Order: sequence, then structure tokens, then C-alpha cells
Amino acid sequence: MLIERITMAPDGRIVIPAAARRENNWGPGQSLIVESDGTSLLIRSDDDVLRETQDYFRQFAAGASEVDALIAERRTEAARDEAEARDWLARNPRD
Repeated sequence: MLIERITMAPDGRIVIPAAARRENNWGPGQSLIVESDGTSLLIRSDDDVLRETQDYFRQFAAGASEVDALIAERRTEAARDEAEARDWLARNPRD
């Protein structure tokens, strides 16, 4: 754990110490998330927050995803629609 004193600039900016940036593999332009509980700040990378969120919601996924099921259903319907259209065109040729 790294503990270091920093000073806030008059415009409210703070600099994350180089040692903390190295420890967390943060570089220039990196997008970070700041969480506040009213007395302290927690700074984490977007990637870490995304991974944690995905891990949390993974527990609610049972088997195949609903999206995959919906896509499969829609593909079946589209194939049926195409077959019906071909049949109709075969019975009703254009002159």
C-alpha cells in the first residue's frame, strides 16, 4: 500500500503521485473513475470498474444469454419469412 501526502492546487486539481501511477499501471490519457463516500476518494481505472461490474452481473446469467436467444429466434423467423416469400413468388410469377 502506498501512502503519500499531496496538495490540492487552487483550482481543485490534484496530481496522482508517480509511484501510485506506476503501481496501478496508469498512463497519460487513461480514463479513471473517482468514487466518493463523503470522507474519502477511491480512484480506479475504467477497465477495473468494468471487469468488477461484469463479474458481479455474471452471477445472474444462467446458461445462454437472452440476447443470443433473441438473435437465434430472429434468424429463424427471417429464414421462415424468406422461404414464404420464395414460395409466393414461385406461385405468382411476374409477367
